[in-house]
Amino acid sequence: MKTFKKILLFLIYAFFLSLFALFLWKPYLLNVLKYRTPGAETYKIFPQEISHKSDSAFHFIRSARQRSDLDTLHVLDGNNQSVPLKEYLKNGAVNAFIVIRNDSVLYEKYDKGYRDSTLTTIFSGAKSMISIMIGQALNDHSIKSLNEKVTEYIPELKSNPAFQEITLKNLLDMNSGLEFQDAVGGIVKAFFSDEAKYYYTDDMEAQLMKVKLVNKPGTVWKYKSIDPIVLGWVLQKATGKSVAQYFEANVWKQIGTQYNATWGLDQVNGLTNTASRFQVTAIDFAKIGRLYLNKGKYKGKQIVPESWVNQSINIGAEKPASAKGWQKSAHHYLWWIPQEGDNGDYAAEGMLGQRLYIDPKTNTIIVQFADHGAGNYPYRKISRYLSGLPFSYPKG
Repeated sequence: MKTFKKILLFLIYAFFLSLFALFLWKPYLLNVLKYRTPGAETYKIFPQEISHKSDSAFHFIRSARQRSDLDTLHVLDGNNQSVPLKEYLKNGAVNAFIVIRNDSVLYEKYDKGYRDSTLTTIFSGAKSMISIMIGQALNDHSIKSLNEKVTEYIPELKSNPAFQEITLKNLLDMNSGLEFQDAVGGIVKAFFSDEAKYYYTDDMEAQLMKVKLVNKPGTVWKYKSIDPIVLGWVLQKATGKSVAQYFEANVWKQIGTQYNATWGLDQVNGLTNTASRFQVTAIDFAKIGRLYLNKGKYKGKQIVPESWVNQSINIGAEKPASAKGWQKSAHHYLWWIPQEGDNGDYAAEGMLGQRLYIDPKTNTIIVQFADHGAGNYPYRKISRYLSGLPFSYPKG
């Protein structure tokens, strides 16, 4: 019996010693353990840098009477069940849902104390924001060409041979070939995933110095956070400004925003998480949509080059590397571009149901903030319904 107790005590001691060593080796795992899947306010545990609002705000028109008929419009949810939109929003724990057409707010719903002015993290929607800034940096010649090597801008990465042949376009196309383990496949896999590591680490630079190359750059597409994070680092090096400063000067102050936005850093004066830590209000997020609807212009001024807008939201003859959902959305220049049916719409998308949907055909913008979302792709049906155009989900 004494021997058994000694063995048990030894095993308990060894277990806790192993845990201590693990957290000492990878301290970010303490945050993974504490917070697990991040929520809308997890960003607050990290240092923030502000992109200040415009000096003069643009205001969408708010109709005296909203479109209550949208409540009963049937859309498909993630289980391919047809449900009224009001039920869809409830099932998806949607906190903010705004539908804008022709600069008029036609429909808006809020829950859990949210308003159009509630600052919320949009997770991977941040990727589309760094795409916008890369286009501007090319236009102002801070970045010379997408075909340049990453190490031309970040010489620190020359010490890691994985970055030797990676170009800026490889990062923008998410085919850098850098190793990345997503969080899919169970609790243990998610705990040790690169997805968790790059979200919770307080030293992204150190992690990037150790990352390996698993595919030849330009050959294999894989959705991952590393590539847009490196693009953010490139932008910072190329412009001499932080991501928040460059975004403020070249986007946020230029489009009539009403509220400050924030960017999460890994540490004070550290790298910006341009993959998943951008915070914005719903009404101002819609103004990004309006900017792109207007081909990069605001009040007659070209904020984003029209050529970059067109290049970003059109795949052209390029063979799509991904196909998500019935609409076969492909990831292109860090936007999601549907390829199926009478398309032309596109979106910035983040996990847990964060969405900025833009439909140039009907001049419609939809913003959604959610706790988990109800799945599927109801936005095109909403936009076509409001404009009186026919729409039907594909069969099968």
